[in-house]
Amino acid sequence: MSQIELTQLEIVPFDTQQAALAAALVPATSAHGFSLGDRACLALAASRGIPALTADRAWAGLEFGIPIRLIR
Repeated sequence: MSQIELTQLEIVPFDTQQAALAAALVPATSAHGFSLGDRACLALAASRGIPALTADRAWAGLEFGIPIRLIR
């Protein structure tokens, strides 16, 4: 068993639906310096209807229509 499998985390492919959602977030996030990875995180949260988790305090208070929760 690999180290990744031991974490029991779900690995979600970045598919065309995720890519389209991430691309749609560019106008709202570009002024805040969000990376593709940041937008992919937000897109996954939006597609699942769950909050995006982050340790990046710069996300606090931003409104993209996706709940954001700081983890530290």
